Amino acid sequence: MTKRRRFQQSESFQDRLEAVRAGNAREEAAKLPPGNRAADDILRKARQADTASHLDDWANSPELRAADMKLIQV
Repeated sequence: MTKRRRFQQSESFQDRLEAVRAGNAREEAAKLPPGNRAADDILRKARQADTASHLDDWANSPELRAADMKLIQV
C-alpha cells in the first residue's frame, strides 16, 4: 500500500479560487484585441477579484482581530 502524500496549503481555498478566476480572466482578455471594450471589462473584473481577496485577507487577519479585542477591553 502506498502512502498518501499530504501537505499544508499556504493559501486558503478562497484565495486559490480567486487567483484562478483572475488568471483565467486575464488569459481571456489577452486573446481579444487591445483597447477592446470587452477586454477592458474582463480585466477590470480580474482586478476587482484581486482587490476583494486582499480586503478579505485584511478583514480576517489576526492582527486586526487583536486590535479589535484591545479596543473592546478598554
